[in-house]
Amino acid sequence: MPHRALVTKELAEFLGVLSHPHRIRIIEELRDGERDVNSLQEALGISHSGVSQHLMVLRASRLVSERREGRHVYYQLRQPEIAAWLLEATRFLEKETVVGDELRKAIGKARKEWAAN
Repeated sequence: MPHRALVTKELAEFLGVLSHPHRIRIIEELRDGERDVNSLQEALGISHSGVSQHLMVLRASRLVSERREGRHVYYQLRQPEIAAWLLEATRFLEKETVVGDELRKAIGKARKEWAAN
């Protein structure tokens, strides 16, 4: 397979993994370090099994790794730079699209929260 086709295929798969809001939120929650499923469940407001399913996708894509401590499993970003990259991507939303005031305010708030962590 020509190198450009291979790279674009892999990049499309990578972006597909990031295409779900809960997975982006998980990445943002892991920005400052490891968390367990229960704390992610509380932060996202979704079911335990929902968090586990999204973590499975992120693990399979090598975006997160896990560490076991007794019966507890803790997850962390394998490449923490991904969280900074997503934060920077919010600038695309703001600059390259026509956004309403509600979305513009939400972007500003999210950027401040994520950058503070």
